[in-house]
Amino acid sequence: MKKITLLGGFILLFSSLFSQEYNYKFRLTLKDKGQTHYTIDKPEEFLSSKSIERRQKQGIAIDATDLPISQDYLKAIEAVGGVIVAKSKWLGSVSVHCSDSAMVEKYKELPFVSDALFVWKGKPKGEARKDSIINYPAKEMVTFGDYYARSGTNIKMNNGQYLHDAGFKGKGMTIAVIDAGFNHLPQIEMLDNLDIKGHKGFVYENEDVYSNANQHGLNVLSCIGTNKPMQFVGTAPEASFWLLGSEDARSEFPIEEDYWATAIEYADSVGVYVVNTSLGYNNFDSPAKSYTHKDIDGKTAYISRAADGAAQKGMLVVVSAGNSGDSEWVKITPPSDAFNVLTVGAIMSDSTVVGFSSRGLTADLRIKPDVMALGLRAATIADNGLLSYKAGTSFSSPIMCGMVACLWQAFPTLTNKEIIQVVRESSDNYETPDQDYGYGIPDMKKAMEIAQARVDKKSGK
Repeated sequence: MKKITLLGGFILLFSSLFSQEYNYKFRLTLKDKGQTHYTIDKPEEFLSSKSIERRQKQGIAIDATDLPISQDYLKAIEAVGGVIVAKSKWLGSVSVHCSDSAMVEKYKELPFVSDALFVWKGKPKGEARKDSIINYPAKEMVTFGDYYARSGTNIKMNNGQYLHDAGFKGKGMTIAVIDAGFNHLPQIEMLDNLDIKGHKGFVYENEDVYSNANQHGLNVLSCIGTNKPMQFVGTAPEASFWLLGSEDARSEFPIEEDYWATAIEYADSVGVYVVNTSLGYNNFDSPAKSYTHKDIDGKTAYISRAADGAAQKGMLVVVSAGNSGDSEWVKITPPSDAFNVLTVGAIMSDSTVVGFSSRGLTADLRIKPDVMALGLRAATIADNGLLSYKAGTSFSSPIMCGMVACLWQAFPTLTNKEIIQVVRESSDNYETPDQDYGYGIPDMKKAMEIAQARVDKKSGK
């Protein structure tokens, strides 16, 4: 009798564990994008003037990849059920959220859908966390006579001060920071003079990037945009910013790649020139399929293909290499394997590589990381408004991103790919690149000289 009771209890426990209600997300790959009333002859109807201008400056034609997905297709998907949470016109995909995993078969039956991939599983969202509104006054001491003060090492490792001294601090350059969250940003005095053009969250049911309890994006942004002379100065203190949230820190599923692709296409549409993303994906929560080393070829990972798509549209994408150098994975993480992006690894203040900085090469034997910047004890601003020293390629990337934006400001006739090559050539390991340092540590004074020589050559001087 006791055995039967125990068995019955086990069955009830087993049943309760697996009868939990879950929601799901699937990525639908389209056979084509369908008919749309938009045409490439009238790009102003679906792209901003700045987006069109960026293409024209670099001789990039507007083509069919720029056209949106058919509204008829989107309506047909919605008619099946669920909610569209992400879509990519460049990659021809639509991601949907639904409450029943069996719905994937109905999506597959749509005549324009070629495949459906599982990208997320989770429980329905509960009540949103309420965040108190507190102001965070600047408490960092003024360091008289030292313009960069606490942030000096961030920029001087790469001679970024030469760009600033020449008058190039990012003015007129629009940078998108695609990240997790910018918690408390509106209340932080140290960041109250940033030129924020807009912000938008792309994570379904977690769209508020200012109060989602994640400060990673805020830390990253501060490396670039802080503009408090004698206290803390970022690497592009006069740039303008779009703040885009794509990372869902509550779990690790491929849907975050879909959010990221949607975010960078949005950045393209509003005319962003430079993008920083301190995110990377290789190991996903079960039952999603993780990437392997052979997948870091720039052509396999969904997010890497989206990053290359952005580069083909004339954006300069700066990516953190990843923090797996001292882990079992070791290698860089997508999208840092993408073609035509600038991948940044981490060094210490003595110019040696940090152990956690992810290594190359890519699976197809391209040099990665491209270059190196400070990634240990990098100065940032935390979401309590105070100075905070952080470690990670998450911070070497934006430190370099700001300098690259200033360099492009100085030499606007160069293309995004030419700027990346200039930065590589200015690095101290350019002649003997390797899997640890890539091309090495860029010198912005040297980069300005190389860029000027390229401009002179183009103009026939």
